[in-house]
Amino acid sequence: MNPPHQGTAEEGRPQTIAAVPVRHPGRWAGATVVAVLALMLVHALITNKQFQWHVVGRYLFSPSILHGLGTTLELTALSMLIGVAGGTLLAVMRLSANPVLSATAWFYIWVFRGTPVLVQLLFWNFLGALWLRLSVGVPFGGLLGLADGGAFWSVDTNKLIPLFAAALLGLGLNEAAYMAEIVRGGIQSVPAGQTEAAHALGMSQSATLRRIVLPQAMRVIIPPTGNETISMLKTTSLVSAISLEELLRAGENVYARTFQTIPLLVVVSLWYLLLTSILTVGQYYLERHFARGANRVLPPTPPQRLLKLLRGAAGPAGAPIGGAR
Repeated sequence: MNPPHQGTAEEGRPQTIAAVPVRHPGRWAGATVVAVLALMLVHALITNKQFQWHVVGRYLFSPSILHGLGTTLELTALSMLIGVAGGTLLAVMRLSANPVLSATAWFYIWVFRGTPVLVQLLFWNFLGALWLRLSVGVPFGGLLGLADGGAFWSVDTNKLIPLFAAALLGLGLNEAAYMAEIVRGGIQSVPAGQTEAAHALGMSQSATLRRIVLPQAMRVIIPPTGNETISMLKTTSLVSAISLEELLRAGENVYARTFQTIPLLVVVSLWYLLLTSILTVGQYYLERHFARGANRVLPPTPPQRLLKLLRGAAGPAGAPIGGAR
């Protein structure tokens, strides 16, 4: 018998695997369809003379549009300030063990979330039709025969609540109802053991909420709050119904004179898109800031992703990118 064949060292090694990339014809087909639709949209925007891009350029930075833009930004910032402050207070009241405070917060949220914000704006605008004067004094002072009906202080309603104040109250108080539920959800997302540990160390209820609970809840609160801010930016357009000149109303006033409706609507839309993009970027970095305590490796920022793409660095999956922390 012949002895069994003794293989060489090369014969015992596994051969190199010739890996063939998996083909994805569906991706290429989808990308082609999207590219064709995008080119069709660009072609329509360029060739359709009804857009009147020269008119868009003329009014994009006109004084009336910029004035309306300033009013929109002011309304957005102040309304969100009222909404966040009021929502935090309402959330704490809703979680309170005091049944009166909890019921009051629930009733407020029920009313302001249950009625449209446009209706609330109209109510604040026409508040003078309900009460010609707002006063502070002794209840039922008129029935008791007191001078001036028992009022210590009285003012004309329309002077106390002008147009801008009516818009601010309508937007801010409505936003507070939504922010209350967002903050309440964030507070309840923090484990109860955190509160118990803080109390065991002798911290008061308010100090525990301010130093322990809210900082951890911010990771849950920030994303929906960013969405609410972007939504508020666009919701300010509703104040045009009470004749306050914000961005949309400023555009309407211009095309009411010039009859160039489409170009002015494009101008308004471009400003809304720009402001929304800025708020989106701010929200991303704010979320990234508050995610430091939860994620060991922070996701790369858009500039870091672009730099990695330009350098052509593949990098291991999940590896931190320079400057991620």
